[in-house]
Amino acid sequence: MTPLSRRAFGTAALASVLVGCGGGTSEPASAPARRTRGTRQTGDRSADASANPARALGRSAPVRLRIPAIDVDTPLIRLGLEQDGTVEVPPITAHDRAGWYRHSPTPGEVGPSVVLGHVHVGEFGDGVFRDLVRLRQGDTIEARRQDGSTARFTVVSVRTVAKAHFPADDVYGDVDRPELRLITCGGPKEGQEYRDNVIVFAVLSSTSP
Repeated sequence: MTPLSRRAFGTAALASVLVGCGGGTSEPASAPARRTRGTRQTGDRSADASANPARALGRSAPVRLRIPAIDVDTPLIRLGLEQDGTVEVPPITAHDRAGWYRHSPTPGEVGPSVVLGHVHVGEFGDGVFRDLVRLRQGDTIEARRQDGSTARFTVVSVRTVAKAHFPADDVYGDVDRPELRLITCGGPKEGQEYRDNVIVFAVLSSTSP
């Protein structure tokens, strides 16, 4: 990650993550706590042991994401930061797409690559990540990259957490291997907003040209 990208990635961890979940607008998904320095591993050690981490790849932006277990096959758009320092989210459109946060590592690089998606897109109905909560340990996620390679990840855990207690360090904190984070909204609705976030944690298990 370049110094500029690293600073922006750190900024996102200190700012509110935004994930639009319903209606016609986006809403705050959390107010993350301060990042800690150093290297850490995903918290669920028993789940980690079931994965077989592969060698890291170089940097190449992702262009498509496939999750066979929940029939997701989506182009990936690039997301940055809003003017207020919060993470940009995919637009609310009829043809909903997930988005890769471009200040995070690319899928296959060392570090946590972050992908955001909607669970609901207002008048257009279900979002691309509507079934994210159904993923289970061992499921496969494939990220097709701009250089033609594919990074395959194995799900190690799926968490539903209150937005008020978003686990910023677990999502954004430094790790010593290639990992993936998929984030959407979930849980019960409070008015027009979802109360929780659904976060999928996965580790790189194989690559192909």
